[in-house]
Amino acid sequence: MRLGLSTPIVVQVPGVASPWEAGAGPADLIEIAMAADDLGYEFLTCSEHVAIPADVASARGDVYWDPLATLSYLAARTTRIQLVTAVLVLGYHHPLEIAKRFGTLDMLSAGRLVLGVGIGSLREEFNLLGAQWRDRAARADDALRALRASMSSERPEYHGAHFSYAGMSVCPHASASRVPIWVGGRSVASLDRAVRLADGWMPFGLRRSEVESMLERVETPRDFEVILPTGPLDPHAEEATVHRLERLRQVGATAISCTVTAGSIDEYIERLGTLKRLADTI
Repeated sequence: MRLGLSTPIVVQVPGVASPWEAGAGPADLIEIAMAADDLGYEFLTCSEHVAIPADVASARGDVYWDPLATLSYLAARTTRIQLVTAVLVLGYHHPLEIAKRFGTLDMLSAGRLVLGVGIGSLREEFNLLGAQWRDRAARADDALRALRASMSSERPEYHGAHFSYAGMSVCPHASASRVPIWVGGRSVASLDRAVRLADGWMPFGLRRSEVESMLERVETPRDFEVILPTGPLDPHAEEATVHRLERLRQVGATAISCTVTAGSIDEYIERLGTLKRLADTI
């Protein structure tokens, strides 16, 4: 069973993050990343928000480390584990900006980037950044097509409804011949977008029954990834942990993004080992 981590510290959502994360820093993050790398976890994640409206911070949290800086930092101290933007908001960036900045990360990490993307959900943040809110879904579809044409190309060319360019050189660019793209979201439209334009779907905020129902409605391509979250998980409750992992696989998960609860960083790392051991028995 393939496990990744919803990386602690870098995103702290109330009710999900453990209390110790509030006082943790870069050295703690590196210790966790290196342990996950050594244990054989598939990926680490980092999300994107520039600024959270103060009146929703109590629900969403307001700690969001920048994904490019954070994943680059982790790339330098790990050797194998993949680095996932979960998710990058497409509407905040021109496709070639993503191709250059995250393509450089892919090059620096020897092809370990997974580009997780979404259409965005915070109107106030869109307005703050001067991004287009009303047609963000259509613009995201066009951006995905542009990214597929551009991520691994020195001389990218694309002509679409919202983005069009040619005659430009992008160096460096991604070293992977095809950077995996996963679409995040919680709607049927996000799954449809993933099936049409990407390599995987990374839903959030849905019940397992809802995910199962959505997946039953579509025919996914061969090798299509479905990355499902565990929610807060205590691996010391071994029977419950195994049951949850098995249920996620039955629903359709090809990989699982784990949120591990703990009372301290040392306990967190110890529980990573327990969780991996349990997953390897399934």
